[in-house]
Amino acid sequence: MDGDLSSPTKASVQTPSGRIAYREQGAGPVALFVHGVLLNGHLWRHQLAHLSDQRRCIAVDLLAHGDTEIAPGQDVSVTANARMLAEFLDALGIDRVDLVGNDSGGGIAQIFAALHPQRVRSFALTNCDTHDNWPPEAFKPFLAMAAGGGLGDTLKAMLADKSVYRSPQALGPAYEDPQSLSDESIETYLRPLVRSEQRTGDLQRFLAAFDNAHTLAIEPQLKRLQAPTLIAWGTDDVFFPTKWSQWLADAIPGTRRRVEFEGARIFFPEERWEAFNEELRAHWQASA
Repeated sequence: MDGDLSSPTKASVQTPSGRIAYREQGAGPVALFVHGVLLNGHLWRHQLAHLSDQRRCIAVDLLAHGDTEIAPGQDVSVTANARMLAEFLDALGIDRVDLVGNDSGGGIAQIFAALHPQRVRSFALTNCDTHDNWPPEAFKPFLAMAAGGGLGDTLKAMLADKSVYRSPQALGPAYEDPQSLSDESIETYLRPLVRSEQRTGDLQRFLAAFDNAHTLAIEPQLKRLQAPTLIAWGTDDVFFPTKWSQWLADAIPGTRRRVEFEGARIFFPEERWEAFNEELRAHWQASA
């Protein structure tokens, strides 16, 4: 799954929401990639490496994730993350983007697009939190564990034994082939989350703030979104069933194409990156 990739540039920029870390590669119109919970911009490494001939690809680290640095106790809700994206683009002097989201990052991308439609040149959503399916039922045991104070120990257990991360009781169900994810990628995702008590606490607050009120609040604006939109969905996802791809396609008037990846799961941008990248290229070309 990981392969040999050229390295993106890593940087950070100061915003009102904190010092936001990001990876970037390429030149031209900007494509902004938004990851989901427990991950960071590394999720999009195959997009940055292989689409950088067509776009200036930027993968941001959300609040409470990756190398992004924030103040203790600040708002890390999904709406706060959508606000951060606008501040992040302002700080880099970027007006409009081709926006791509996955998992809770897809929900955050929906909020951003609904609140800032003029900044979205095109839109692409993969398996993600949608409408009132936030948090999804299958993720609630993890949230209960975190609420019970077990998050730090769980993260450390997954780092100490990477097979725990890949297990059916942890992140295994998010992948078609969990064994293909390298130990190095798991380190990249999880190590920043245990660097300090504050970082683990930030993630715990991010999880505790999961509430479908955020996506329900922007539904009227989402239903007016004219940005050319691609809905790409893995069909074997226990968190976000295919019906939600149809819901999004029906809700967003700018939808141009809805495509299913048979048997794929939530993190298919990593596992089926070649097929997904083809869809993104075609989508961007058609949108232009």
